[in-house]
Amino acid sequence: MASVMTAPALGSDMVEQKAASLRGAYDTLVPVEPIRIDLPDASVEDAYAIQEANTAHWLKQGRVLVGAKIGLTAKTVQKQLGVDQPDFGALFADMAIADGDDVAPGRLLQPKVEAEIAFVLRRTPNAKALTTAELINSVDYALPAIEIVDSRIADWNIRIVDTIADNASSGLFVLGTTPVKLDALDLRLCGMVLEKNGEQVSFGAGAACLGNPLHALGWLAAKMAEVGRPLKEGDIVLAGTLGPMVAVKPGDKVEARIEGLGSVRVGFGKE
Repeated sequence: MASVMTAPALGSDMVEQKAASLRGAYDTLVPVEPIRIDLPDASVEDAYAIQEANTAHWLKQGRVLVGAKIGLTAKTVQKQLGVDQPDFGALFADMAIADGDDVAPGRLLQPKVEAEIAFVLRRTPNAKALTTAELINSVDYALPAIEIVDSRIADWNIRIVDTIADNASSGLFVLGTTPVKLDALDLRLCGMVLEKNGEQVSFGAGAACLGNPLHALGWLAAKMAEVGRPLKEGDIVLAGTLGPMVAVKPGDKVEARIEGLGSVRVGFGKE
C-alpha cells in the first residue's frame, strides 16, 4: 500500500496517536477535540497520513473497501476551509445502508445528510488520459445516493486538517436501486430535492459539484492513482453533494430525488 501524498511532517508515533484517538470516538461515541488544536502546524499531508493509518488498520481488521467519496466539492465550502481542491475518504462495505432502511440508534455521533450522485465503475480509468470520454467510458452506471456524513470532531468544529484526518467526515451511505446509464442523464443540469419528514430542506443540481459530477470523478481518479490505490471495476464513487447538507436526529425520515435518477430514502431509528 503506497504512502499518501508526500511524506508527512508528523512522526509516525504522533500519526498513530491521532489515528487511534479518532478510532476511539467510533467506539465510545464521544467526539474528540479538533486535530488542529493540538497540532496547529499539521499539514494536509499529515492529515492524509492519519486517515491512511486508520484505513490500513481497518483493512487489517477485515473491513472491505468498496470505493471512495469526494468531499469539499462546493467552492463555498472550499473557501470556508481555506483550500482550493476537494478531498477524499474511504468507503467500506459496512458503511452501506439499504434503500429505505433505518440507521440503528447510537451508530453515529452528529449526523448530517447530503444528496449525491453515485457512480459505479465498469473499469479503472486511465489516469494518464482522463478526458471526458475516458471518464464516461469508465462508468458502468449512476445511482441516486444519500451520504450520511458524520464527524468525530466535537461540534463539527472542523477545518481542512480535521476533516481529512477523520476520513473526510464520512459516516454511512445509501444507494438507490435502479441503475441509469450516463447517456440517459444530463449530469450538469439534473435537479435535486432533499426532503426531511416530508419538508423540502435542500435543493441543488449537478453543476454544484465542481461544475459537473464527472469533473469530481476525474479529480478522484487522478488522486487515487497518485496515492497508489487506483479506482477499479465495481468501485462506488460518491461524487459530492448537490446541495447544502442537513442535520438529522433520531426519528427523522429523509428522501432525495434527483432528476433522471429517481429517489433514495433512509430513516434514523429512535432510541
